[in-house]
Amino acid sequence: MSVFVAVDNIDKVFPLSGGSEYIALKGINLEVKKGEFISLIGHSGCGKSTLLNMMAGLDLPSEGIVTLEGQRIKEPGPERMVVFQNYSLLPWLTVRQNIALAVDEVMTGLPIAERNQIIEEHIDLVGLRHAVDKQPGQLSGGMRQRVAIARALAIRPKLLLLDEPFGALDALTRGNLQEQLMRICEEYHVTSVMVTHDVDEAVLLSDRIVMLTNGPGSKIGGILEVDIPRPRKRMEVVNHPSYYSLRSEIIYFLNQQKRIKKLRAQKTAVVARHGLEKVNLEIGFVPLTACAPLVVAKEKGLFTKHGLDEVNLVRETSWRGIVDGMIGGYLDAAQMPSGMPTWLTAGGQDEQSVPIVSSLTMTRNGNAITLGKKFYEAGVLNSNALKRYLLESADERHTFGMVHPSSMHNLLLRYWLASGGINPDQDVHLETIPPAQMVADLKAGTIDGYCVSEPWNLRAAMEGVGFTVATDLEIWQNHPGKVLGVREDWANAYPNSHVALVKALLEACAYCADPANREEIRHLLASRQYLSTKVDYIQLADPNDQSCSLEHPMWEAAHHLFYGEGVNRPSRTEHLWMMTQMARWGHIPFPRNWVEILERVCKVSVFSTAARELGLGDIKYRRSPIILFDGIEFDAEDPIGYLNNQTIKQNVTMAEVAVNHRSSVGQSLVAA
Repeated sequence: MSVFVAVDNIDKVFPLSGGSEYIALKGINLEVKKGEFISLIGHSGCGKSTLLNMMAGLDLPSEGIVTLEGQRIKEPGPERMVVFQNYSLLPWLTVRQNIALAVDEVMTGLPIAERNQIIEEHIDLVGLRHAVDKQPGQLSGGMRQRVAIARALAIRPKLLLLDEPFGALDALTRGNLQEQLMRICEEYHVTSVMVTHDVDEAVLLSDRIVMLTNGPGSKIGGILEVDIPRPRKRMEVVNHPSYYSLRSEIIYFLNQQKRIKKLRAQKTAVVARHGLEKVNLEIGFVPLTACAPLVVAKEKGLFTKHGLDEVNLVRETSWRGIVDGMIGGYLDAAQMPSGMPTWLTAGGQDEQSVPIVSSLTMTRNGNAITLGKKFYEAGVLNSNALKRYLLESADERHTFGMVHPSSMHNLLLRYWLASGGINPDQDVHLETIPPAQMVADLKAGTIDGYCVSEPWNLRAAMEGVGFTVATDLEIWQNHPGKVLGVREDWANAYPNSHVALVKALLEACAYCADPANREEIRHLLASRQYLSTKVDYIQLADPNDQSCSLEHPMWEAAHHLFYGEGVNRPSRTEHLWMMTQMARWGHIPFPRNWVEILERVCKVSVFSTAARELGLGDIKYRRSPIILFDGIEFDAEDPIGYLNNQTIKQNVTMAEVAVNHRSSVGQSLVAA
C-alpha cells in the first residue's frame, strides 16, 4: 500500500502571553496507508488532538507539512471528516436532517434523488431507522454519536478523523459502536485516524498504535503493529496470543510517561556543593538482592558522607525501565546488568548508540538457572539431560525466562543451553520477563525455567515450584553481575560527582561484604521501598559456596560477591567477552572499533581515583583468564576467532559503531 497521509517532520508551537512559547509537538513523522486504522494514544496534554486537527486542516503546523495523497493540507475540506466526542449535532434538526445538511452541502452536484438515497443508506448503516425523525435531545448519547458517524461517512470522505468518539459513552454502548465502526471501515475501506485514551479500544480497532510522549515537545515514543487478524470480535479478540502483550506494551509506555512526568516535576536545578558539580541525583535500580550497595549507601548515609546530599533511589520493575530512564536522561545513574553499558554503547537499543560509562562492578555472581519441579522429577540435572528431555517432548513449546538481552542471565543461560547442544533460538523459546514475575510464571506453567538473580531462585525452591539446576558459580565463577552505569555525556559534565558516587558505592560494597552486617542488610532489602519481600527469601551467605547440591535442590541459593581483590574494578576483558556473546546471539553486531568501544565503556581511571581517595591503593587487581565450566579459555587477543569457534550461534555480523549512530550495513563474519 502506498502512503495516503504523510506527516512530515512537523512542529507545533503556541504563543503564550508575555512573548513566551509552548512547544506542543516536536519532530513528528508519520505515514498512514490507504484503508489503515491508526490510533493515537498518550496522556492528556501530549498533543494527540493537536495532531488530529492538523490532519483535518483545522490547524496548521508551525514547521513541516501534512499531505493527503501528496497534496498539502492547508484548510478543512470535505475529503476529511472529523467525529468529535461531543457529537456536534444541530439540536433543532432531526436525525435525517442532520445527515442531510452535510450531504446537501458537499454533494451539490448530485441529483436530489441520489442524495436522498445516500442519506437513507447511512441512516440504515448505523441502525437509526427507528429514530429517523427524532431530534438530538430525544436520543441517547450512543445514538447521537451514531448520527455523527453517519453524517461523517455520508459525504464519503477519504479520511475519517475521530477525536475520542466513544469517550463519553457507557461500556456497553461503546462496545457496540466500536464493532459497528469496525464493520463500516472494513466494508468501505475507510482510512481512519483516532485519538483515544482507552488501551483496549486501541488494540481492538487499530492496525497500528502510535504512542506519544509527554508534552511539552511531544514526540512519537513508539509505534505498535497490531497483528490480530480481521474481522475482529470484541469478545473474541482477547483470546489472540498477541492481545495481552500489546496491551501490556501500551500500559508500560503510559506508566513510564507518568513516572517521567512525576520525576521531571520533582527535578530541581543542578545543585553544586562540596566541590561537586551536581549533588542531587536520581539513581535507578531493580528490586534484587544485588541492589544492596545502593540501599546501604542510601540508608547508611554514605552518599551524604561523600557530598551527594540529595540522592533519590528510583525503583524500576524491569531493566527496560532502566534503559528508558538512561536514554531519556531522567536517571543520572543506574544499577545495570553487566552487559548493558556495552549493549547500549554498541547500539543494542533501536540500533542507536547511547554511550554508557561503567566505572564500578558492584556485585559478582548471584545468579542461577532454575527449572520447574517436573524437570527434577524427570531426572533433568544438567543441560545434556535437558536436551534429551526436549527431544522426547518435541511437540511441546518450551519457554525460558531471562530479564534482558544484555544481562548476564541471558548470556549464561544461552551458554549453558548451547553447551548441552540446545540452540536457544531454535530448540526453545527465550522470553524477556521482569525478575519479580519469574516465580509467578513458573508456578502458572507459562515458562519451564529461567535464569535470574536472587532472591527469585531461592524463592521458587522454598515455594516448591522449582529447583536450582546450576548456579552461576558453576558456569563462570566470579563473573560480573551488576555494574554502575552513567551516560558518557553525564560523566563528562560532572566528573567530580562521578568520582564521589563511585566512592560512596565502593564503601557500600565493602559494608555489604562484612558478615557482621548480613542480618541488617537482609532486613533493609526486604523493606517495602526496596524488594518488598520476606526476609527469608534473601540470603547473603558465604560467596565461596560454589556447588549446587542436587540432593537438596529446594534450598540452594546463588550468593553475591560484593567486595575484595579483583571484585570491583571494571575489566575490559570481561566486557569484551560479553560483547562476543551478544554478537554471537545477534543482539548487537561485533563492532569493528571494539577497542574504542571498550575504552569508552570501561572507565578504570574513575575507579582508580575513587579507590585512591578512599585510601584503597593497596587493592590488587590480578585476575585469572576467563574460563567457563566447559574448559574453553577466552582469548581476548582474538575475539573474532573465539566467536568463529562457537558451535551454536547466529549469523554474526560486524559493523562500525559511531556515537548515536550505527551503520546499517553489516559484513558477515561466519555462517550460522
